[in-house]
Amino acid sequence: MGYQELLQNKQYLFWTLQFVGWSGWAMSFYLGIVMWGRPPDNYGFYLPTIAMIGMTITLGLRWMYHLTWDNGLLTRVVAILGGSYGAAVLWMFSRGVIFYNAFPEERKVYEGGSMSFFSYFDGSVSAFWVMLSWSALYFGIKYYLLMQEERQRSLKAMNMAHEAQLKMLRYQLNPHFLFNTLNAISTLVLDGNNSLANVMVTRLSRFLRYSLDNDPMLRVTVAEEIEALQLYLDIEKVRFDERLRLHFDVDSAASEALMPSLLLQPLVENSIKYAIANAIDGGSIAISASVTGRDLELVVADDGPGLDLRNGRLPKGGGVGLANTRERLKALYGNKQSFRLSTTEPHGLTITIRIPLENTTDSE
Repeated sequence: MGYQELLQNKQYLFWTLQFVGWSGWAMSFYLGIVMWGRPPDNYGFYLPTIAMIGMTITLGLRWMYHLTWDNGLLTRVVAILGGSYGAAVLWMFSRGVIFYNAFPEERKVYEGGSMSFFSYFDGSVSAFWVMLSWSALYFGIKYYLLMQEERQRSLKAMNMAHEAQLKMLRYQLNPHFLFNTLNAISTLVLDGNNSLANVMVTRLSRFLRYSLDNDPMLRVTVAEEIEALQLYLDIEKVRFDERLRLHFDVDSAASEALMPSLLLQPLVENSIKYAIANAIDGGSIAISASVTGRDLELVVADDGPGLDLRNGRLPKGGGVGLANTRERLKALYGNKQSFRLSTTEPHGLTITIRIPLENTTDSE
């Protein structure tokens, strides 16, 4: 059983610690007796017996602590101190009875000397420290487990919020894309070009199925991302025909690298909106992927009018697609990513993304 499984199984953890703790006490007590001389013959029976009795008495302490767990601090302190001392007296009484009957030779020594049976209760002070130590460990481990549970709940809530944020960032782009595509289909129908409209509906269906079937929390290979991007561009090709010119350059080393699904689609959509749709002669979009050191570099460049960039950052009102992609990268990779905007020479916009290189073999 692993460490995490042990922490989650509280009953198993409790009895494991009970056995280990009391066995350790019995062993240390035995070694202490050996240091002072030869232990009595029946000590091999005596020590395990009183350790078992001590373990049984602490079950009563555990029950009492359960009853007072939700009470005030003062009540719990009184329960710990009073319960530990009461448990110590009971334990020492049991030890005295067993010792008095198990070691008749030692009993004669005590009865003939300064010690009597009842003087054995003097050891209740040391037993009190044993029980108090058990109580302290019990509460310490109990609070630690509660803190771990609270931490797990907090992490789970954060992960759920994190996942919801990522899904929102990606899926809120779909209405904008659908609006443009349905407008184009409507135009084709009004123009009587029903066959082309049917082709566009089919391609739209394929792209949306891919989009909905892929969890935004999961990663896909660059090759799969390019294939999905081509589904999207097949739709746009119907709208723009020869006005949309595409260039792909994907290194073989980068094709099997992992990346967030549909990361490039909103960037390409942004280029189509600003570089292709508003230009009489259309324009070009270049998409590349390469491995640079330990990073995967993804580039989307167009030859449109570009943006008024300040320090390579997106100005206000620069488009929901770019802003959402940047936020999605931050949510997924934190400071281990970069999202940089630059000017395409002689004009246009180049978007360069760098994320940690991760291959399919690394995720298995």
